[in-house]
Amino acid sequence: MTLTSSRVAWAAATVLIVTNLYGVTTAHADETPSPSVPPGTEATATAPVQVDPNDPDLKLPEGATLAEPKVLDIKQVVEDEGGEERREDTNADVKFALQAEVLFSKDSAKLSDDSKARIAAIADEIKKQNATRIRVFGFTDNLGSSAHGDVLSRQRANAVQDVLDDELNDANITYEVRGYGEQYPIADNSTETGRKKNRRVEVSFPRSES
Repeated sequence: MTLTSSRVAWAAATVLIVTNLYGVTTAHADETPSPSVPPGTEATATAPVQVDPNDPDLKLPEGATLAEPKVLDIKQVVEDEGGEERREDTNADVKFALQAEVLFSKDSAKLSDDSKARIAAIADEIKKQNATRIRVFGFTDNLGSSAHGDVLSRQRANAVQDVLDDELNDANITYEVRGYGEQYPIADNSTETGRKKNRRVEVSFPRSES
């Protein structure tokens, strides 16, 4: 057999094999495929981890008990666009923080008519909560002497308390009024934006349980 004849025979055999393969595929094309295997049940799937219910690490130590369930104290904060007034609500208390600029002139403890309207709105919320213990705390930034800040913050707290007392007109209410000066800043005193937030008067009172 010549080389050419061998090539022809090899080509013919190859065509025959390919034809047979395609024929097998075509013959089984209409058969129903095998159903899919649910994940985790394949032959190669790893067995699930077994948990020992008697494992001592899963039990409380002898004599120990679970703590009583309780409602977490959630704080909600609402601040107006300019940051002049902020309200904080928790499960137990309501607190209003008013920036000094919206209440007083610079280095003054005299309230404006507009600021009295803001304080009257706080008095309405106190009535709504039926609160009889009210805290009025004044704060300043860290500019000037600490002693001056202590005095000014207390004078401003007193001024706010006077308006609340007039609005509420309730002899059963007890006030706690303090001036903390530059103590307890809520913002960075190194910037005017921060100092403006720190110059404030806070009014807080218990939330009604109803």
